[in-house]
Amino acid sequence: MASRQGGSGDAEPLGPGSTDRRTASTAAPAAPDTRQGDSGARSRPGVPPRRRSRSQPHPDRSRTSGATETQRDAVARTPEDPPLRDPGLYALTDHFRERLEQPGRYVSTRTVSDAIRRGQLRWNRTDGWRFAMVDGGIRFVVVVGDTETNSPVVVTGWTEVADREAALDAPRWDAVDVDTIAVRAALSESASTPIPDRIRPRVVTRPFEVGDHRLETTSGDPFVRCTACGCRFRSKEAITSRRCRDREAGR
Repeated sequence: MASRQGGSGDAEPLGPGSTDRRTASTAAPAAPDTRQGDSGARSRPGVPPRRRSRSQPHPDRSRTSGATETQRDAVARTPEDPPLRDPGLYALTDHFRERLEQPGRYVSTRTVSDAIRRGQLRWNRTDGWRFAMVDGGIRFVVVVGDTETNSPVVVTGWTEVADREAALDAPRWDAVDVDTIAVRAALSESASTPIPDRIRPRVVTRPFEVGDHRLETTSGDPFVRCTACGCRFRSKEAITSRRCRDREAGR
């Protein structure tokens, strides 16, 4: 079955709370109040905060682990400690929640949860950590931050084509899905660089969103075209630096 662009997919609990820059996912259960247990330990005179040995690898934790176990893991963590693999502990930033609603993103709360549970773990280039997993020839990348605190957060996420032939053979995707993911990833790799040769072989007939524009392309065209205003673009910087007049007028 072909994939449907946009939407958050099947709901998956993701996150214990919200702040001005992060919001809890839909139907998320309340997570244990780890701050209470933490402060209780420090209130007793002569008892130092409990710390996990830096030399001991951090074990995976499932949501079925007890509250006491989750509280113990959240105490005295550092940015260098591998993040916890319990999706229920993670909140979502507003930026990421907006991405869940955009056509052509192909990232859902379920894929985020799967990546946190079983994805390969790497240090992110800028800050924090990233989880990555390949499913049906497509790589899902999830970036998390604030992992040293009791309120870790999913910062952003995206998709890449890991194996084009495997993706085309997978029932989850059709050719338009695969080309959409390829074009979006190519535009993001170097935002200021025109990439006509990487756009030209692709066919995207279901528009995907970048900035204000809804974009598509046909085989042989060295550009993506906005279906609303008709503007043509060869780089992501050109797309994001120009407002879509037709969509803006319709608001």
